[in-house]
Amino acid sequence: MITTSYPRFPGDGVGSFMEPIAKGVAARGHEVHLVAPWHPSITRGRSEDGVHFHFFRYAPTASLNFFGYAESLRADTRLRSAIWAVAPLAFAAGAFKALRVAQKRRATVVHAHWVIPGGVIALPASVRRPLVVSLHGSDVFVAERNTLAGQAARAVFGRSQWVTACSDDLRGRAIALGADSARSETVPYGVDTSRFAPGAAVRDEVRRAFDLGDGPVIVSAGRLVRKKGFEFLIDAIRSLRASFPTARLVIAGDGDLRGELTARSADLGSAVRLVGNQSQDVIARLAAAADIVAVPSVHDEAGNVDGLPNFALEALATATPVVATNVGGLPDVIDDGRTGRIVPERDAPALTRALSEMLTDRDHARAMGLAARAMVTRDFGWARVAERFEIAYDRARP
Repeated sequence: MITTSYPRFPGDGVGSFMEPIAKGVAARGHEVHLVAPWHPSITRGRSEDGVHFHFFRYAPTASLNFFGYAESLRADTRLRSAIWAVAPLAFAAGAFKALRVAQKRRATVVHAHWVIPGGVIALPASVRRPLVVSLHGSDVFVAERNTLAGQAARAVFGRSQWVTACSDDLRGRAIALGADSARSETVPYGVDTSRFAPGAAVRDEVRRAFDLGDGPVIVSAGRLVRKKGFEFLIDAIRSLRASFPTARLVIAGDGDLRGELTARSADLGSAVRLVGNQSQDVIARLAAAADIVAVPSVHDEAGNVDGLPNFALEALATATPVVATNVGGLPDVIDDGRTGRIVPERDAPALTRALSEMLTDRDHARAMGLAARAMVTRDFGWARVAERFEIAYDRARP
């Protein structure tokens, strides 16, 4: 496997879906070697649960190691200017490391995550080996907006024996870029339903720990970037407090827009809490303790959008009612009115109405939450995702 993001330490939220993908495939009896850029925050050993790590160094100083790990884009909309200096080094070092690992370990399949840059890094290693490419969102966006990246993506798709995407929307956009529709499929992310689960005792514990009081609590999580749509959620909470004056919003995550979002919510005081990066365990507890989880994703000003925010599936697994927007893969996994609510993107009044309806009709909200957990448990376990990747490997092999 070749990736540019992987949890750098246990509980890290960066590339969190990559860990269960790699370990899930290993658990099915495969030998998994994962090639990824080195980062100063990495605390991983040489192997864990059947996944062997091969981190490559590419920059002379630690401060220049920002290739991958959600650090190459500023606010997730444009490439950082300095990336042009380190990218050639990272591509060369990554391709060399991937080729050496594939040769030494006698790899039978090369699985690249993100067509740009993972697919490009994988090309030398995929000579005479089947190549599977998995798409996660930002890679397709960059390929759509940048001529050179688009040409590179088409070259990778031309060499790929199989392509997976985490949503139907993303798969369709990849086909428009040159992926073969007959050799591609949608494979949504999975959920750790034991970690993300309802818990009666969690509600009081989390509210005390974060000093949230007894009023309604809405929780969201993700990097503080435009495509997450947090500004519209803050505006929705401002309106919601006219009917529910003790309502509070907690957003877990950090990013380039922290200052802007703090200023936007200044008039709301402690009603909006930006609690920074939290471990997956804490995010699971926050979601389980909430009255509602909101996933207000949008197409940002550059057209970028999440393929399928993994936090959405995780929230559904907690049986907490979810309000989300009609973008990316969210409508694929949320049946409006049955397993959650879907509202138009960039529409704070629509968010307010959906939140208000859930807080008013608690029985219906509770029923949607229970139906959502049943659906996720049935259809989105990580073991099932690993099985589908195994099938993709078989389809890719001659």
